[in-house]
Amino acid sequence: HLSRKLSSKAERAHSAMMNADMDAVEAENQVELEEKTRLINQVLELQHTLEDLSARVDAVKEENLKLKSENQVLGQYIENLMSASSVFQTTDTKSKRK
Repeated sequence: HLSRKLSSKAERAHSAMMNADMDAVEAENQVELEEKTRLINQVLELQHTLEDLSARVDAVKEENLKLKSENQVLGQYIENLMSASSVFQTTDTKSKRK
């Protein structure tokens, strides 16, 4: 009868330890899951930021090409005005002396 009580107590103690171990494992798994979720959210946020920055770089490149083209047109226009203006014409000093 005493051995049955001891056996029963040992089984309950063993069961309690198993439950505690399972609870600890479950808590550890929950912490890992939360950490994975946090990291996934952080990666997704960084991906969105990268997409936004990439789109901004593309827009700036496009604007840069547009401005370069406009500068070329303006440069050509100024060059044409200067060549048509007598103020910017080179003078031949020998022909004036004659």
